[in-house]
Amino acid sequence: MTSPYTELQSALSAHLPEDRLISDELRTLAYGTDASFYRLVPQLVVRVESEEEVQLVLAECARRGLPVTFRAAGTSLSGQAVTDSVLIQLGNGWKDYQILDDGQAIRLKPGIIGAQANKYLAPLQRKIGPDPASINACMIGGIAANNASGMCCGTAQNSYNTLRDVRVVFADGGLLDTSSPESVAAFKASHGEWLQRLQALGEATRANTELADKIRHKYRLKNTTGYSLNALVDFTEPLEILKHLLIGSEGTLGFISEITYNTVPDYPHKAAALIYFPDMEAACRATTAMKPSPVAAVELLDRAALRAVQDMPGMPADLKDLPEGAAALLVDVRGSDDQHLETHIAEVEATLEGIKTLRPVVFTTDIKTYELYWKIRKGTFPAVGAERVIGTTVIIEDVAFPLERLAEGVTELQALFKKYQYDEAILFGHALEGNLHFVFTQGFDDPAEVKRYQALMDEVAQLVAVKYGGSLKAEHGTGRNMAPYVELEWGSEAYALMKSIKQLFDPTNLLNPDVILSDNDQIHLQNLKPLPKADPLVDKCIECGFCEAVCPSRRLTLTPRQRIVIWRELQRRRQAGEPAADIDRLAEAYQYQGLDTCAADGLCSTQCPVGINTGDLVRSLRREQNFKHLDKAQWIASHFDGVTRMARGGIKLANLGRKILGDSGMSASMTGLRKLGVGAVGHWRPGMPQAAQPLQKSQPRVAAPADPQAPSVVYWPSCATRVFGVSSAAGQQEDIKTVTLNLLHKAGYRVIIPEGIDSLCCGMPFQSKGLFEVADKKQSELLAALHKASNQGEWPIVTDTSPCNMKLDEGNLLPELQLYEASEFVAEHLLPRLQIRPKKDRVALHVTCSTTRRGKGELLIKLAQACTETVVLPESVTCCGFAGDKGFQQPELNASSLQDLSREVAGCVAGYSNSRTCELGLEEHAGIRYQSILYLVDEVSQ
Repeated sequence: MTSPYTELQSALSAHLPEDRLISDELRTLAYGTDASFYRLVPQLVVRVESEEEVQLVLAECARRGLPVTFRAAGTSLSGQAVTDSVLIQLGNGWKDYQILDDGQAIRLKPGIIGAQANKYLAPLQRKIGPDPASINACMIGGIAANNASGMCCGTAQNSYNTLRDVRVVFADGGLLDTSSPESVAAFKASHGEWLQRLQALGEATRANTELADKIRHKYRLKNTTGYSLNALVDFTEPLEILKHLLIGSEGTLGFISEITYNTVPDYPHKAAALIYFPDMEAACRATTAMKPSPVAAVELLDRAALRAVQDMPGMPADLKDLPEGAAALLVDVRGSDDQHLETHIAEVEATLEGIKTLRPVVFTTDIKTYELYWKIRKGTFPAVGAERVIGTTVIIEDVAFPLERLAEGVTELQALFKKYQYDEAILFGHALEGNLHFVFTQGFDDPAEVKRYQALMDEVAQLVAVKYGGSLKAEHGTGRNMAPYVELEWGSEAYALMKSIKQLFDPTNLLNPDVILSDNDQIHLQNLKPLPKADPLVDKCIECGFCEAVCPSRRLTLTPRQRIVIWRELQRRRQAGEPAADIDRLAEAYQYQGLDTCAADGLCSTQCPVGINTGDLVRSLRREQNFKHLDKAQWIASHFDGVTRMARGGIKLANLGRKILGDSGMSASMTGLRKLGVGAVGHWRPGMPQAAQPLQKSQPRVAAPADPQAPSVVYWPSCATRVFGVSSAAGQQEDIKTVTLNLLHKAGYRVIIPEGIDSLCCGMPFQSKGLFEVADKKQSELLAALHKASNQGEWPIVTDTSPCNMKLDEGNLLPELQLYEASEFVAEHLLPRLQIRPKKDRVALHVTCSTTRRGKGELLIKLAQACTETVVLPESVTCCGFAGDKGFQQPELNASSLQDLSREVAGCVAGYSNSRTCELGLEEHAGIRYQSILYLVDEVSQ
């Protein structure tokens, strides 16, 4: 860091913990990266947890003339969330919310993910208006600051039009809460001149008929280019002008610390039709016809977009038969009940009469077909990303044309793509608003490529903004990307008005300079992000950040996106021949930040638009480091029976030591052993269970069925349940193997245990270390044993641990085998055979990452709901972070992932899951007993 930033860090350290002042080269690069194609590395990253801390940082930065940029989730696309100065990042707080007026409004802190806000409102059949494609990852702060919209919200339901109140910290440290009369009165006293100036700007703008009409015209469309000048014509009260100017201001006017939205209906009954048209003109004519009808969304796809997805698995066969020049509209209709929905469908169908289509218009309410249609629409962007040349980025621009001229605009855009040889470009968008996204791939490592991009954007700007009077940024925000074109779109008079607004709110240009307004007409071509070839496992990553919300290490070290960013940087340095010392320094830091604290749970792949599992990269790198231990691993695999016996013996000794030394003594002893180099002992866990009883000693309460014709099932206890027994506080409680036998016997099943069970393992412990040969060998041994035990697949096979079942099912190596995780088998096959008497209890349920990845989460939830009255799903927990032995080697990962768990399960009498190692960490951090959900089913069943 340069001197002013060193001084800043020193000043802030007197008030903030050192771990929230980040200046090392690895994390400033990682945390400074967002979803845009710009790269700026902050000098200092400050994680703030309160408004007071925001005020402190702003004051110290202002004192030194150091600009600041605010960051929420980092999913924005236009370069508005990157900086080479001070990055203010939201800490773990900022998650409070309050539902108001029976769900008619909701008050939200900026760190809440958009989809989570909708989960809070779902029981009331309400939702927030904005519905950006990134809603599962982006945060409320970014949604408001960018005036993000989406597929269904149009302009009527965006942040601007659903805003009720806002709480904001300004550049001078001033604080305003528009919902508080006391705060408003204090602000009027301290900033009365501001409000007078805003009132004067509004009066002058409304009096300027030509400018006022232009503003109104432009906001018929989606528009996020520049500041929300519509505030000056829509409102006369200066406080209303102020709070609406903040929407879409991209952190250049203040820090939004809370926002209250008026909510909108979330109709549960839905239908969709995928309508094919012979050409774009017919599709646009249909869109215009549907504008006044009760449609929730109308999504336009050109032929290139349809072609991009037509070869994906599960796509309708007729996509391939469409003629060149065809277009499609995905029309979504919703209602409060079936009759309401049918009425809406009929109204929409009536508007389409007389418009030529290539197929009959058919609306479907079938959930699978409905989801398929949306899969087509949502698959277009990742389809381009997955097929791009390595080293190029995917650019998604969004413009808006007046709806009546949409067809002309599309035709001319397509002509520009051909002119500049963007042959892979596709068009899709929110047709009702004239909003088009065009997606293309672009390399920035060649000056000629940069010039080609510049030429395209110059012509796009003239076409959209000048010729058609449209919006250059409809919903992605201006950022750096479109800042040089703001005056072109709006004209000098409106541009001067925007500059006066910025001057009023931020006279020293402290907040996010060069975003929205910039005197640098080349800003959009500078600081372009490199995407060097790094590894085929992750080269398709577009750094969108969708993965981050589900990563268990997101609040400890790095996220999947950030792991890829640093790995790419390491490869860039190596390819550029940079000094070995610089490379080694970054690689050494990456060991802990990138590799040691990665759970490798694969949840990132469930959110990634191009399906990347960053855990695959981590395991590949671990392989390079662990290959020297291959012989040792092979010996362990060949003597697995003895190794598991030794593990049980070790747990018995450890528990004996606990009786003598206590938990603190055991922790100190193991710390001492690690300092002596015995790293394999790991860390002591207060939740260390008893050693498991050998399967042969299991004595189920329920006898096996005497009927020789009883159905058979194969049960293979995982090595985890063969080693870890019940909680140390559980006394003589039956272990999970016995409980599983009880349930299977209750349901009338004859249970078969595979031969040599004590030597069998799915291979996951070896796979997690990158020792794939050993993992595959153990998997093959187990599959062979199960094939034999199940009479070549005739009988179903059940295991008691979800991750093991997922591992065994990978690759579908023996498709004839009927593989089930125990809770899945219970839900689908045992419940009909059992009498269930649900409890009245409130319990917590942890859906493991493997259950989520296999798409069985809802089944597990329904099983729990069948057994008890209230089931709580902790909102902050995706993966628990125990990750096999990570819970012992890096317990801080487990602790970080579960840091909010005890609060979220308050009032629960017990917790349940379907993985023994996960349950160890959950129990320790929740303060309640966690065990397999089979215990609950056993308790309430007969």
